[in-house]
Amino acid sequence: MKRLIITLLAFTAFLCAGAQNYNVLDIVRSDRRLVSGCEGPYRFEETVQTPAPRGFKPFYISHYGRHGSRYAWNAGTYTTIQRVLAAAASVEALTPRGIKFFGDFTAFYEVPLMNAGDLVELGEQQHREIARMMVRDFPKVFADGGKVLAMSSTSQRAIVSMNAFCVSLQKYAPKVDIEGNSLHTNMLFINPTSAPREIRQQREGNVPLPETLEQFRNRKYIVDDVLNRLFTDTSFLDEVGGKTQFLSELAMLWRGYHNYCDDDWMEDIFTPEEALAYWEVDNYDCYVGHGAQRYQQIPLVLDIVNRADEAIAGSGYKAHLRFGHDTVVNAVCPLLNIDGCGQIVDKADDVKYWFQNYDTPMAANIQFILYRSKRDSRILFKLLRNGHEATLPQLTPVSGPYYDWNDFRAWVQRLDAEHPVR
Repeated sequence: MKRLIITLLAFTAFLCAGAQNYNVLDIVRSDRRLVSGCEGPYRFEETVQTPAPRGFKPFYISHYGRHGSRYAWNAGTYTTIQRVLAAAASVEALTPRGIKFFGDFTAFYEVPLMNAGDLVELGEQQHREIARMMVRDFPKVFADGGKVLAMSSTSQRAIVSMNAFCVSLQKYAPKVDIEGNSLHTNMLFINPTSAPREIRQQREGNVPLPETLEQFRNRKYIVDDVLNRLFTDTSFLDEVGGKTQFLSELAMLWRGYHNYCDDDWMEDIFTPEEALAYWEVDNYDCYVGHGAQRYQQIPLVLDIVNRADEAIAGSGYKAHLRFGHDTVVNAVCPLLNIDGCGQIVDKADDVKYWFQNYDTPMAANIQFILYRSKRDSRILFKLLRNGHEATLPQLTPVSGPYYDWNDFRAWVQRLDAEHPVR
């Protein structure tokens, strides 16, 4: 065991050295969608599926998907901005750009406000397309029918996402029998930190944070340049929530409004450098609030393993589909160390080299695709992250992106033992 730990630490150090040879900020700067982080719409991109080892065929899929595109999750995004702009207008403290922005926002915000948190049409389209691609890429899983169980968070946007996915799956795989539910008891593994108090678990283990979010934000936020673009006087802001609160909500709106609005009426609010700085703060926010809480997602990983084992044993299920939230995806990916994103760093500025919240856009998903062979007793699997083949650096692949399911199960069992319920 000591030799294994030393080997993993050495490998992690090697990865860490390599990870910082590229500039994440240049990557983010090159694509407006990436700057949106978790608020950006799903990016449908061309993917390549590596052929499985000879004789192995896919037979089962375990899936976790975030809900699709929505309005801002919190009505406060809209009410805070409206309140601040109205207060500034009442004392004639808006610049010409601020006056135009106030007019545009006033004409825009009422429908999003009334529907705050709700799924938009784009969100349904995303899940319909992801289901279609699942059948397209793995037709053998569904060709002979079988059972599919879909389970959703109790949130409306997750339920509607599940429905859109299942309707599409039924269309392209008409032989399967799809069951669906949105039970509070399933929240233990759909969204573990929001499970009913009676069944919620608190797992041992903490990821040390190199810096508080407030400290990081104070170092990175560009405040005066943005405010001076909109206001001639900012002294009143302390009376309506403060500069930081307003800027946080303004950035939230800017990151996500393209999910439900085609017009570019906000694009000059932040310069590219300002947008980049605000993304880095938002990315660290997701790491602090989600990624560092990774061990609380162990119930989800156990559910993935247990239901897959039942399918291997002949339960008749072809797929288990789960629909939840970015808080889960942002935590379970580091927990699983997908593509090395579970690296624990000692400098807040280095988090972005490992953990990027733009990998959790609206409708983000991870899929375990299990394979079996008539001539080989092993069960193999590969992991897809948003449709792309992913790696699990802590495991040794059998071939390419394919891993031995027994190795993964054993790793999960150790993880469970190392982080027991308190």
